Amino acid sequence: MREVLQFYIDGAWVDPVEPRTLDVINPATEEVCGRISLGSTADVDKAVTAARRAFESYSKTTREQRIDLLQAILDEFTKRYKDVAEAIMDEMGAPWDVANGPQAGSGPQHIKATIRALKAYEFEERNRDTLIVREPIGVCGMITPWNWPVNQVACKVAPALAAGCTMVLKPSEIAPFDAAIFAEIVDAAGVPAGVFNLVNGDGPGVGTALSEHPGIDMVSFTGSTRAGVLVAQNAAPTVKRVAQELGGKSANILLDDADFETAVKGGAEEIFFNTGQSCDAPSRMLVPRDRMEEAAALAAKVANATVVGNPREAGVQVGPLVSDVQWNKVQALIQKGIDEGATLAAGGTGRPEGLGKGYYVRPTVFANVTNDMAIAREEIFGPVLSIIPYDDEDEAVRIANDTPYGLSGYVSSGSLDRARAVASRLRTGMVHINGAEGNSMAPFGGYKQSGNGREWGAYGIDEYLEVKSIYGFEAGS
Repeated sequence: MREVLQFYIDGAWVDPVEPRTLDVINPATEEVCGRISLGSTADVDKAVTAARRAFESYSKTTREQRIDLLQAILDEFTKRYKDVAEAIMDEMGAPWDVANGPQAGSGPQHIKATIRALKAYEFEERNRDTLIVREPIGVCGMITPWNWPVNQVACKVAPALAAGCTMVLKPSEIAPFDAAIFAEIVDAAGVPAGVFNLVNGDGPGVGTALSEHPGIDMVSFTGSTRAGVLVAQNAAPTVKRVAQELGGKSANILLDDADFETAVKGGAEEIFFNTGQSCDAPSRMLVPRDRMEEAAALAAKVANATVVGNPREAGVQVGPLVSDVQWNKVQALIQKGIDEGATLAAGGTGRPEGLGKGYYVRPTVFANVTNDMAIAREEIFGPVLSIIPYDDEDEAVRIANDTPYGLSGYVSSGSLDRARAVASRLRTGMVHINGAEGNSMAPFGGYKQSGNGREWGAYGIDEYLEVKSIYGFEAGS
Protein backbone atom coordinates (compact mmCIF):
# COMPACT_ATOMS: atom_id res chain seq x y z
CA MET A 1 0.00 0.00 0.00
CA ARG A 2 1.52 3.28 -1.14
CA GLU A 3 0.69 6.50 0.67
CA VAL A 4 1.64 10.00 -0.46
CA LEU A 5 -0.19 12.22 1.99
CA GLN A 6 2.15 15.21 1.73
CA PHE A 7 3.07 17.62 -1.05
CA TYR A 8 6.57 18.57 -2.14
CA ILE A 9 6.75 22.35 -1.73
CA ASP A 10 9.82 24.60 -1.33
CA GLY A 11 12.22 21.68 -1.06
CA ALA A 12 10.32 19.76 1.65
CA TRP A 13 7.42 17.35 2.08
CA VAL A 14 4.62 19.27 3.81
CA ASP A 15 1.12 18.48 5.01
CA PRO A 16 -1.86 19.76 3.01
CA VAL A 17 -3.60 22.86 4.35
CA GLU A 18 -6.82 20.85 4.64
CA PRO A 19 -6.52 17.05 5.02
CA ARG A 20 -8.54 15.24 2.36
CA THR A 21 -7.59 11.85 0.93
CA LEU A 22 -8.34 9.84 -2.20
CA ASP A 23 -7.97 6.11 -2.71
CA VAL A 24 -5.95 5.07 -5.76
CA ILE A 25 -7.31 1.94 -7.46
CA ASN A 26 -5.22 -0.76 -9.10
CA PRO A 27 -7.12 -1.33 -12.37
CA ALA A 28 -5.97 -4.93 -12.62
CA THR A 29 -7.62 -5.92 -9.34
CA GLU A 30 -10.13 -3.11 -8.72
CA GLU A 31 -8.64 -2.89 -5.23
CA VAL A 32 -7.13 0.07 -3.40
CA CYS A 33 -3.37 0.18 -3.94
CA GLY A 34 -2.67 3.45 -2.15
CA ARG A 35 -3.80 6.86 -1.02
CA ILE A 36 -2.94 10.45 -1.80
CA SER A 37 -3.99 13.79 -0.37
CA LEU A 38 -6.07 16.09 -2.53
CA GLY A 39 -4.79 19.63 -2.64
CA SER A 40 -6.67 22.91 -2.69
CA THR A 41 -6.23 26.49 -3.80
CA ALA A 42 -4.39 27.18 -0.54
CA ASP A 43 -1.81 24.48 -1.31
CA VAL A 44 -1.36 25.85 -4.82
CA ASP A 45 -0.82 29.33 -3.37
CA LYS A 46 1.99 28.01 -1.15
CA ALA A 47 3.64 26.22 -4.07
CA VAL A 48 3.38 29.24 -6.39
CA THR A 49 4.84 31.52 -3.71
CA ALA A 50 7.81 29.17 -3.33
CA ALA A 51 8.28 28.94 -7.10
CA ARG A 52 8.16 32.72 -7.56
CA ARG A 53 10.74 33.22 -4.84
CA ALA A 54 13.03 30.56 -6.35
CA PHE A 55 12.69 32.03 -9.84
CA GLU A 56 14.71 35.10 -8.88
CA SER A 57 17.88 33.07 -8.45
CA TYR A 58 17.25 30.00 -10.62
CA SER A 59 16.48 32.08 -13.71
CA LYS A 60 20.01 33.51 -13.48
CA THR A 61 21.79 30.15 -13.47
CA THR A 62 24.14 29.33 -16.33
CA ARG A 63 23.71 26.78 -19.08
CA GLU A 64 26.41 24.67 -17.46
CA GLN A 65 24.69 24.72 -14.07
CA ARG A 66 21.42 23.58 -15.61
CA ILE A 67 23.14 20.80 -17.56
CA ASP A 68 24.75 19.58 -14.33
CA LEU A 69 21.39 19.66 -12.58
CA LEU A 70 19.67 17.68 -15.32
CA GLN A 71 22.51 15.17 -15.30
CA ALA A 72 22.11 14.77 -11.53
CA ILE A 73 18.38 14.11 -12.01
CA LEU A 74 19.21 11.54 -14.70
CA ASP A 75 21.66 9.80 -12.37
CA GLU A 76 19.12 9.66 -9.56
CA PHE A 77 16.42 8.43 -11.94
CA THR A 78 18.65 5.51 -12.88
CA LYS A 79 18.78 4.50 -9.20
CA ARG A 80 14.97 4.60 -8.90
CA TYR A 81 14.10 3.19 -12.33
CA LYS A 82 12.54 -0.05 -11.05
CA ASP A 83 10.52 1.86 -8.45
CA VAL A 84 9.05 4.05 -11.18
CA ALA A 85 8.22 1.00 -13.31
CA GLU A 86 6.53 -0.78 -10.38
CA ALA A 87 4.44 2.29 -9.62
CA ILE A 88 3.27 2.64 -13.22
CA MET A 89 2.36 -1.05 -13.41
CA ASP A 90 0.18 -0.79 -10.29
CA GLU A 91 -1.40 2.62 -10.81
CA MET A 92 -2.34 2.46 -14.49
CA GLY A 93 -2.12 -1.24 -15.33
CA ALA A 94 0.76 -1.35 -17.80
CA PRO A 95 2.13 -4.90 -18.28
CA TRP A 96 5.57 -5.29 -16.74
CA ASP A 97 7.38 -5.37 -20.08
CA VAL A 98 5.71 -2.07 -20.98
CA ALA A 99 6.04 -0.46 -17.55
CA ASN A 100 9.69 -1.47 -17.23
CA GLY A 101 10.38 -0.65 -20.90
CA PRO A 102 8.91 2.27 -22.81
CA GLN A 103 6.87 3.66 -19.90
CA ALA A 104 9.60 4.10 -17.28
CA GLY A 105 12.24 4.40 -20.01
CA SER A 106 10.62 7.52 -21.42
CA GLY A 107 11.72 9.50 -18.35
CA PRO A 108 15.50 9.25 -18.83
CA GLN A 109 14.98 9.39 -22.61
CA HIS A 110 13.51 12.90 -22.39
CA ILE A 111 16.04 14.08 -19.83
CA LYS A 112 18.88 12.94 -22.09
CA ALA A 113 17.27 14.63 -25.10
CA THR A 114 16.89 17.88 -23.15
CA ILE A 115 20.54 17.82 -22.07
CA ARG A 116 21.59 17.30 -25.67
CA ALA A 117 19.34 20.11 -26.87
CA LEU A 118 20.44 22.49 -24.11
CA LYS A 119 24.12 22.06 -24.97
CA ALA A 120 23.47 23.46 -28.47
CA TYR A 121 20.60 25.85 -27.71
CA GLU A 122 20.99 29.44 -28.89
CA PHE A 123 19.66 31.79 -26.21
CA GLU A 124 21.00 34.90 -28.00
CA GLU A 125 21.34 36.15 -31.56
CA ARG A 126 22.38 39.44 -33.20
CA ASN A 127 20.57 41.33 -35.93
CA ARG A 128 22.52 44.47 -36.81
CA ASP A 129 22.51 46.63 -33.64
CA THR A 130 19.82 44.51 -31.96
CA LEU A 131 20.36 41.72 -29.47
CA ILE A 132 17.57 39.12 -29.44
CA VAL A 133 17.48 37.08 -26.25
CA ARG A 134 15.38 34.16 -25.05
CA GLU A 135 14.59 34.38 -21.36
CA PRO A 136 12.71 32.03 -19.01
CA ILE A 137 9.00 32.78 -19.00
CA GLY A 138 8.63 32.44 -15.23
CA VAL A 139 6.62 30.10 -13.03
CA CYS A 140 4.99 27.24 -14.94
CA GLY A 141 1.97 25.18 -14.00
CA MET A 142 2.13 21.60 -15.30
CA ILE A 143 -0.85 19.26 -15.51
CA THR A 144 -0.01 15.73 -16.64
CA PRO A 145 -2.13 12.66 -17.57
CA TRP A 146 -2.30 9.04 -16.42
CA ASN A 147 -1.70 7.20 -19.69
CA TRP A 148 2.02 7.97 -20.09
CA PRO A 149 2.62 9.42 -16.63
CA VAL A 150 6.38 9.80 -16.14
CA ASN A 151 6.83 10.47 -19.86
CA GLN A 152 4.74 13.61 -19.58
CA VAL A 153 6.30 14.67 -16.28
CA ALA A 154 9.81 14.38 -17.73
CA CYS A 155 9.07 16.06 -21.07
CA LYS A 156 7.66 19.09 -19.22
CA VAL A 157 9.95 19.37 -16.19
CA ALA A 158 13.27 18.81 -18.02
CA PRO A 159 12.85 21.57 -20.67
CA ALA A 160 11.45 23.97 -18.08
CA LEU A 161 14.56 23.46 -15.95
CA ALA A 162 16.71 23.85 -19.06
CA ALA A 163 15.02 27.18 -19.82
CA GLY A 164 15.53 28.50 -16.30
CA CYS A 165 11.92 28.28 -15.13
CA THR A 166 10.44 27.18 -11.84
CA MET A 167 7.29 25.08 -11.66
CA VAL A 168 4.33 23.52 -9.89
CA LEU A 169 3.33 20.04 -11.07
CA LYS A 170 -0.11 18.45 -10.71
CA PRO A 171 0.10 14.83 -11.86
CA SER A 172 -3.01 12.79 -12.53
CA GLU A 173 -4.76 11.74 -9.35
CA ILE A 174 -5.48 8.40 -11.05
CA ALA A 175 -1.77 7.57 -11.49
CA PRO A 176 0.13 9.77 -9.01
CA PHE A 177 2.80 7.56 -7.49
CA ASP A 178 5.42 7.71 -10.25
CA ALA A 179 5.32 11.52 -9.97
CA ALA A 180 5.91 11.30 -6.21
CA ILE A 181 8.97 9.16 -6.88
CA PHE A 182 10.06 11.74 -9.46
CA ALA A 183 9.82 14.42 -6.74
CA GLU A 184 12.06 12.27 -4.54
CA ILE A 185 14.49 11.98 -7.46
CA VAL A 186 14.51 15.75 -7.93
CA ASP A 187 15.12 16.25 -4.22
CA ALA A 188 17.98 13.75 -4.14
CA ALA A 189 19.52 15.45 -7.20
CA GLY A 190 19.80 18.73 -5.29
CA VAL A 191 17.34 20.84 -7.25
CA PRO A 192 17.15 24.12 -5.30
CA ALA A 193 14.17 24.59 -2.98
CA GLY A 194 11.13 26.04 -4.72
CA VAL A 195 12.30 25.30 -8.26
CA PHE A 196 10.20 22.13 -8.49
CA ASN A 197 6.98 21.74 -6.50
CA LEU A 198 4.35 18.98 -6.55
CA VAL A 199 0.74 19.31 -5.42
CA ASN A 200 -1.54 16.31 -5.87
CA GLY A 201 -5.20 16.83 -6.55
CA ASP A 202 -8.02 16.65 -9.05
CA GLY A 203 -8.86 18.99 -11.92
CA PRO A 204 -11.46 21.14 -10.16
CA GLY A 205 -9.41 21.46 -6.98
CA VAL A 206 -5.83 21.92 -8.21
CA GLY A 207 -5.94 22.04 -12.01
CA THR A 208 -8.31 25.00 -12.02
CA ALA A 209 -6.33 26.79 -9.32
CA LEU A 210 -3.13 26.42 -11.35
CA SER A 211 -4.62 27.56 -14.65
CA GLU A 212 -6.35 30.57 -13.04
CA HIS A 213 -3.51 31.62 -10.74
CA PRO A 214 -2.13 35.13 -11.42
CA GLY A 215 1.28 33.98 -10.17
CA ILE A 216 1.54 31.32 -12.88
CA ASP A 217 3.05 32.65 -16.11
CA MET A 218 2.46 29.63 -18.30
CA VAL A 219 0.44 26.40 -18.19
CA SER A 220 1.51 23.21 -19.95
CA PHE A 221 -1.36 20.72 -20.12
CA THR A 222 -1.66 17.21 -21.53
CA GLY A 223 -5.04 15.50 -21.50
CA SER A 224 -8.40 15.42 -23.22
CA THR A 225 -9.56 18.14 -25.58
CA ARG A 226 -12.55 18.78 -23.31
CA ALA A 227 -10.29 19.45 -20.31
CA GLY A 228 -7.89 21.47 -22.46
CA VAL A 229 -10.69 23.86 -23.40
CA LEU A 230 -11.41 24.44 -19.69
CA VAL A 231 -7.72 25.09 -18.98
CA ALA A 232 -7.56 27.67 -21.78
CA GLN A 233 -10.73 29.36 -20.56
CA ASN A 234 -9.42 29.51 -17.00
CA ALA A 235 -6.10 30.92 -18.18
CA ALA A 236 -7.60 33.58 -20.47
CA PRO A 237 -8.33 36.31 -17.88
CA THR A 238 -4.63 36.48 -16.91
CA VAL A 239 -3.46 36.15 -20.54
CA LYS A 240 -0.93 33.48 -19.61
CA ARG A 241 0.61 31.25 -22.22
CA VAL A 242 -1.08 27.86 -22.61
CA ALA A 243 0.67 24.93 -24.31
CA GLN A 244 -1.50 21.88 -24.85
CA GLU A 245 -1.17 18.33 -26.12
CA LEU A 246 -4.71 17.00 -26.41
CA GLY A 247 -6.70 14.24 -28.08
CA GLY A 248 -6.20 12.42 -31.35
CA LYS A 249 -7.93 10.20 -33.88
CA SER A 250 -4.99 9.41 -36.08
CA ALA A 251 -5.37 7.89 -39.54
CA ASN A 252 -3.14 5.07 -40.76
CA ILE A 253 -3.19 5.10 -44.58
CA LEU A 254 -2.15 1.89 -46.29
CA LEU A 255 -1.54 2.71 -49.95
CA ASP A 256 -2.16 0.04 -52.56
CA ASP A 257 1.56 -0.66 -53.03
CA ALA A 258 2.30 -1.15 -49.32
CA ASP A 259 3.66 -4.34 -47.80
CA PHE A 260 0.11 -5.10 -46.75
CA GLU A 261 0.58 -7.90 -44.24
CA THR A 262 3.37 -6.07 -42.44
CA ALA A 263 1.48 -2.77 -42.41
CA VAL A 264 -1.81 -4.23 -41.14
CA LYS A 265 -0.08 -6.29 -38.47
CA GLY A 266 2.02 -3.33 -37.31
CA GLY A 267 -0.96 -0.98 -37.27
CA ALA A 268 -3.07 -3.40 -35.24
CA GLU A 269 -0.28 -4.05 -32.74
CA GLU A 270 0.20 -0.30 -32.33
CA ILE A 271 -3.46 0.39 -31.48
CA PHE A 272 -3.54 -2.47 -28.95
CA PHE A 273 -0.25 -1.34 -27.33
CA ASN A 274 -0.72 0.37 -23.94
CA THR A 275 -4.33 -0.91 -24.08
CA GLY A 276 -5.00 1.68 -26.78
CA GLN A 277 -4.45 4.47 -24.27
CA SER A 278 -2.12 6.64 -26.35
CA CYS A 279 -3.20 9.96 -27.84
CA ASP A 280 -1.28 9.32 -31.08
CA ALA A 281 -2.51 5.75 -31.61
CA PRO A 282 -3.39 4.86 -35.24
CA SER A 283 -7.04 4.18 -34.44
CA ARG A 284 -8.37 4.61 -38.03
CA MET A 285 -6.83 2.25 -40.58
CA LEU A 286 -7.57 3.31 -44.18
CA VAL A 287 -7.29 0.55 -46.79
CA PRO A 288 -8.17 0.18 -50.49
CA ARG A 289 -11.82 -0.90 -50.73
CA ASP A 290 -11.00 -4.12 -52.59
CA ARG A 291 -8.68 -5.21 -49.76
CA MET A 292 -11.07 -4.65 -46.85
CA GLU A 293 -11.69 -8.34 -46.18
CA GLU A 294 -7.97 -9.10 -46.27
CA ALA A 295 -7.19 -6.25 -43.87
CA ALA A 296 -9.97 -7.26 -41.50
CA ALA A 297 -8.77 -10.87 -41.39
CA LEU A 298 -5.15 -9.86 -40.76
CA ALA A 299 -6.08 -7.39 -38.00
CA ALA A 300 -8.48 -9.87 -36.41
CA LYS A 301 -5.70 -12.46 -36.30
CA VAL A 302 -3.55 -10.00 -34.35
CA ALA A 303 -6.42 -9.16 -31.98
CA ASN A 304 -7.22 -12.79 -31.29
CA ALA A 305 -3.56 -13.61 -30.61
CA THR A 306 -3.02 -10.67 -28.24
CA VAL A 307 -2.55 -11.83 -24.64
CA VAL A 308 -4.67 -9.82 -22.20
CA GLY A 309 -4.20 -10.28 -18.48
CA ASN A 310 -2.74 -9.23 -15.17
CA PRO A 311 0.24 -6.91 -15.71
CA ARG A 312 2.32 -8.97 -13.28
CA GLU A 313 1.99 -12.18 -15.29
CA ALA A 314 4.71 -13.13 -17.77
CA GLY A 315 3.81 -12.88 -21.44
CA VAL A 316 0.92 -10.45 -20.97
CA GLN A 317 0.83 -7.87 -23.77
CA VAL A 318 -2.26 -5.84 -22.84
CA GLY A 319 -3.32 -4.93 -19.34
CA PRO A 320 -6.54 -3.34 -18.10
CA LEU A 321 -7.93 0.05 -18.92
CA VAL A 322 -7.08 2.57 -16.23
CA SER A 323 -10.47 2.91 -14.48
CA ASP A 324 -14.09 1.88 -14.34
CA VAL A 325 -15.01 5.18 -15.99
CA GLN A 326 -12.74 4.41 -18.92
CA TRP A 327 -13.99 0.80 -19.12
CA ASN A 328 -17.61 1.91 -19.31
CA LYS A 329 -16.79 4.51 -21.97
CA VAL A 330 -14.98 1.98 -24.18
CA GLN A 331 -17.74 -0.60 -23.76
CA ALA A 332 -20.36 1.96 -24.80
CA LEU A 333 -18.41 2.94 -27.91
CA ILE A 334 -17.88 -0.71 -28.95
CA GLN A 335 -21.61 -1.24 -28.64
CA LYS A 336 -22.17 1.97 -30.62
CA GLY A 337 -20.01 0.59 -33.44
CA ILE A 338 -22.11 -2.57 -33.54
CA ASP A 339 -25.35 -0.57 -33.47
CA GLU A 340 -24.20 1.71 -36.30
CA GLY A 341 -23.58 -1.26 -38.58
CA ALA A 342 -19.80 -1.67 -38.62
CA THR A 343 -18.63 -5.25 -39.12
CA LEU A 344 -17.26 -6.73 -35.90
CA ALA A 345 -14.21 -8.70 -37.04
CA ALA A 346 -12.76 -9.45 -33.60
CA GLY A 347 -13.43 -8.73 -29.96
CA GLY A 348 -16.58 -6.95 -28.86
CA THR A 349 -18.17 -5.95 -25.58
CA GLY A 350 -17.43 -7.51 -22.21
CA ARG A 351 -14.26 -8.77 -20.58
CA PRO A 352 -11.98 -11.36 -22.15
CA GLU A 353 -12.71 -14.94 -21.15
CA GLY A 354 -11.35 -15.84 -17.70
CA LEU A 355 -10.99 -12.24 -16.54
CA GLY A 356 -13.98 -11.51 -14.36
CA LYS A 357 -12.32 -8.80 -12.27
CA GLY A 358 -10.29 -5.84 -13.41
CA TYR A 359 -10.97 -3.27 -16.13
CA TYR A 360 -10.02 -5.57 -18.97
CA VAL A 361 -11.38 -5.16 -22.48
CA ARG A 362 -11.28 -7.40 -25.54
CA PRO A 363 -8.96 -6.16 -28.34
CA THR A 364 -11.53 -5.22 -30.96
CA VAL A 365 -11.48 -4.77 -34.73
CA PHE A 366 -14.26 -3.16 -36.76
CA ALA A 367 -14.32 -3.43 -40.57
CA ASN A 368 -16.40 -1.54 -43.14
CA VAL A 369 -16.43 1.54 -40.96
CA THR A 370 -17.54 4.86 -42.42
CA ASN A 371 -15.92 8.05 -41.24
CA ASP A 372 -19.20 9.45 -39.89
CA MET A 373 -19.61 6.64 -37.32
CA ALA A 374 -18.95 7.40 -33.64
CA ILE A 375 -16.08 4.90 -33.55
CA ALA A 376 -14.39 6.88 -36.36
CA ARG A 377 -15.11 10.32 -34.86
CA GLU A 378 -14.57 9.96 -31.12
CA GLU A 379 -11.32 9.25 -29.35
CA ILE A 380 -12.07 5.86 -27.79
CA PHE A 381 -8.78 5.54 -25.85
CA GLY A 382 -8.99 1.78 -25.85
CA PRO A 383 -7.77 -1.17 -27.97
CA VAL A 384 -10.35 -0.62 -30.70
CA LEU A 385 -9.36 -0.46 -34.38
CA SER A 386 -11.67 0.96 -37.06
CA ILE A 387 -10.87 -0.07 -40.65
CA ILE A 388 -12.22 2.35 -43.26
CA PRO A 389 -12.26 1.70 -47.03
CA TYR A 390 -11.23 4.24 -49.66
CA ASP A 391 -11.38 4.26 -53.48
CA ASP A 392 -8.32 6.34 -54.39
CA GLU A 393 -5.45 8.23 -52.84
CA ASP A 394 -7.26 11.58 -52.83
CA GLU A 395 -10.19 10.07 -50.95
CA ALA A 396 -7.81 8.51 -48.43
CA VAL A 397 -6.27 11.90 -47.69
CA ARG A 398 -9.70 13.52 -47.47
CA ILE A 399 -10.93 10.92 -44.99
CA ALA A 400 -7.73 11.17 -42.95
CA ASN A 401 -8.11 14.95 -42.65
CA ASP A 402 -11.86 14.78 -41.97
CA THR A 403 -11.52 14.94 -38.18
CA PRO A 404 -11.39 17.70 -35.57
CA TYR A 405 -8.07 16.25 -34.44
CA GLY A 406 -4.62 16.50 -35.99
CA LEU A 407 -2.06 14.91 -33.73
CA SER A 408 -0.42 12.15 -35.75
CA GLY A 409 -0.70 10.30 -39.03
CA TYR A 410 0.70 7.13 -40.55
CA VAL A 411 1.43 6.22 -44.18
CA SER A 412 2.66 2.91 -45.63
CA SER A 413 3.82 2.56 -49.22
CA GLY A 414 6.32 0.66 -51.32
CA SER A 415 7.44 4.01 -52.73
CA LEU A 416 9.11 6.42 -50.34
CA ASP A 417 8.41 9.33 -52.68
CA ARG A 418 4.73 8.46 -52.78
CA ALA A 419 4.56 8.13 -48.98
CA ARG A 420 6.30 11.50 -48.60
CA ALA A 421 3.80 13.14 -50.94
CA VAL A 422 0.85 11.81 -48.94
CA ALA A 423 2.53 12.76 -45.65
CA SER A 424 2.81 16.36 -46.85
CA ARG A 425 -0.96 16.50 -47.37
CA LEU A 426 -1.93 15.32 -43.88
CA ARG A 427 -3.03 18.06 -41.47
CA THR A 428 -1.24 16.61 -38.49
CA GLY A 429 1.69 17.57 -36.31
CA MET A 430 3.48 14.29 -36.96
CA VAL A 431 3.52 11.60 -39.65
CA HIS A 432 5.13 8.13 -39.44
CA ILE A 433 6.19 6.63 -42.76
CA ASN A 434 6.32 2.82 -43.03
CA GLY A 435 6.18 2.31 -39.27
CA ALA A 436 9.03 4.66 -38.38
CA GLU A 437 9.41 5.32 -34.66
CA GLY A 438 9.30 8.76 -33.04
CA ASN A 439 12.40 10.86 -32.43
CA SER A 440 12.82 12.47 -29.00
CA MET A 441 14.71 15.39 -30.57
CA ALA A 442 11.86 16.14 -32.99
CA PRO A 443 8.75 18.17 -32.04
CA PHE A 444 5.75 16.33 -30.58
CA GLY A 445 2.35 18.02 -30.87
CA GLY A 446 -0.65 18.50 -33.09
CA TYR A 447 -2.86 20.65 -35.28
CA LYS A 448 -6.49 21.67 -34.73
CA GLN A 449 -8.15 20.31 -31.57
CA SER A 450 -5.11 18.17 -30.80
CA GLY A 451 -3.58 21.23 -29.19
CA ASN A 452 -0.93 23.87 -29.66
CA GLY A 453 2.72 24.16 -28.84
CA ARG A 454 5.34 21.43 -29.11
CA GLU A 455 7.30 19.21 -26.74
CA TRP A 456 10.56 17.23 -26.90
CA GLY A 457 14.12 18.38 -27.52
CA ALA A 458 14.85 22.00 -28.37
CA TYR A 459 11.20 22.53 -29.34
CA GLY A 460 10.23 21.75 -25.76
CA ILE A 461 12.67 24.34 -24.44
CA ASP A 462 11.16 26.94 -26.81
CA GLU A 463 7.81 26.69 -25.01
CA TYR A 464 9.27 27.92 -21.72
CA LEU A 465 11.00 31.03 -23.07
CA GLU A 466 10.02 34.61 -23.84
CA VAL A 467 11.75 36.48 -26.68
CA LYS A 468 13.14 39.97 -26.03
CA SER A 469 14.61 42.46 -28.51
CA ILE A 470 17.20 44.91 -27.18
CA TYR A 471 17.61 47.67 -29.80
CA GLY A 472 20.80 49.74 -29.97
CA PHE A 473 22.72 47.02 -28.19
CA GLU A 474 25.76 47.79 -30.33
CA ALA A 475 26.63 51.49 -30.14
CA GLY A 476 27.20 53.30 -33.44
CA SER A 477 25.77 50.51 -35.64
